[in-house]
Amino acid sequence: MKIDRPIFPFVQGADYTRQSVLEIVGVPSHTGGDWFTGYHEHEGDFFVFCGVGSPGRTGHDYGNHFDGDELVWYGKTTSRLNTPRMQRMVDPGTRVYIFFREGDRDPFTFAGMGTPVNVADTTPVQVRWQLSGASMPSVLTLPEEIPGTATVLEGARKTISVNVYERNPNARRKCIERWGVVCCVCGFDFKQVYGVLGEGFIHVHHLKPLGEIGEAYELDPVEDLRPVCPNCHAMLHRRDPALGIEDLAATIRTRS
Repeated sequence: MKIDRPIFPFVQGADYTRQSVLEIVGVPSHTGGDWFTGYHEHEGDFFVFCGVGSPGRTGHDYGNHFDGDELVWYGKTTSRLNTPRMQRMVDPGTRVYIFFREGDRDPFTFAGMGTPVNVADTTPVQVRWQLSGASMPSVLTLPEEIPGTATVLEGARKTISVNVYERNPNARRKCIERWGVVCCVCGFDFKQVYGVLGEGFIHVHHLKPLGEIGEAYELDPVEDLRPVCPNCHAMLHRRDPALGIEDLAATIRTRS
C-alpha cells in the first residue's frame, strides 16, 4: 500500500540551493551521497538536479534542453532503462521534482513536477518530461483569455502553441533576470502588495507576433519577452494580434 506523503511546496520558477532543498524536504544539511549528483530517490520521490546548456561540475554535458515547456533530459552516463531504480523514476505514479541550472555555480530553478511523456531505451536513458507546478501556484501560469491552444500559420510553417515560449522556464528566468518582476505595463509589484506570498510571481508576455514566427525561430528571452501582471497579460491578448505594451500602457494613462 502506497504511503500518502505530502507534496513539498516548491514554487515553479523559483530558485533553490541544494541546501535549501534539503531543508524543505527535512533532510539534515550534512547529508551527502547522491543528493549532490544528478538525481536522488527519497522515500519514494525522486529529485532531479540537472544542467541545461552547459557541462556540470564533473565536466559532463548530456545535452539536456527545453523544448517549449517540456524538458528533454538524460540520466547518468551508464543509466539503463531496465534497472529497477530507473523503472521507479519513470513510473507515472512517482513524484519527480525537477531542478535545473545553466551554470555549475548557479542556484537551481524548480522547473516543476515531471511526468514522463516519452522514454527512450538508450544509454544514458533519455526522458522527455512534461512539467507542472507542485502544491503551490505556478509562477509560469498564463491567462486563460488566450483562445485555444494553437494557431495555424500559413505555408510551410508549423502549428505552434502561443504559450510554448512563454512557458519555457529557462527563457522565463532570463527574462526576469533582465527586466525584473514588476509589470512593465502598469507597474504592479506582487511582493509589494502581497509580501512573501507574491515574491517572484509574474507572467511573461511574448512580444513577437505569431505571424512572424517560423520553424527556424529562436527565442531571445531578453528581447522577445517582458514581465506583465495577469490582468495586463489578459488585456494584451484581448486583441488579435495582441496589443503592444506601450499601447496598453497609454490606455491606462488615459483612463487615469
